[in-house]
Amino acid sequence: MPKITALSQLDLGKTYSYADYLTWQLSEMVELVKGKISAMAPAPNVSHQRIELKLTLEIGNYLKGKRCEVFPAPFDVRLYDRKKSILENKEIQTVVQPDLCVVCNPDFLDVQGCNGAPDWIIEILSKGNSKREMQTKYALYQEAGVTEYWIVYPNDCAIHQFVLNESGRYELLNMFTDDDIVIPHLFPDLAIKLDDIF
Repeated sequence: MPKITALSQLDLGKTYSYADYLTWQLSEMVELVKGKISAMAPAPNVSHQRIELKLTLEIGNYLKGKRCEVFPAPFDVRLYDRKKSILENKEIQTVVQPDLCVVCNPDFLDVQGCNGAPDWIIEILSKGNSKREMQTKYALYQEAGVTEYWIVYPNDCAIHQFVLNESGRYELLNMFTDDDIVIPHLFPDLAIKLDDIF
């Protein structure tokens, strides 16, 4: 079997698994969504990267010495229906690379990344990825059981905070903007000043 080094060698209509994904040696960044290849947007801009770094530092400093860990992209997160137990690579058809994720269950971590739903995911919108973060990933994270999901809007200096309710559906818990202080649902003693992020 020839080495896969370019996206053009793959059949975009075919369904792939995470085991397939691991064999690819692509220069392009891709994600798998329900077995379908999803090319990622070009490298994020400076504003996106600054926001990601500031959030990583805030959350990372807070989590120091705690069980949970924060992981910035690129970091493979394998997702599937939360009702299933941990799956093997050949059974997994969704792998994404969130901008930031927090994992509190060390059993989900292995050398390749996270196998199962992180507790908290943050996605930062940038040109070309808004629909993916607001619709596709929203649905994936809800189905997989990601407890808390933040969508960050750099141009509006705003964050929308979604939290799973008892029926496993996301509810918009808060919308933060301007000089608000953002408090994660999972970590009520962590206060992040938006002024420090944007």
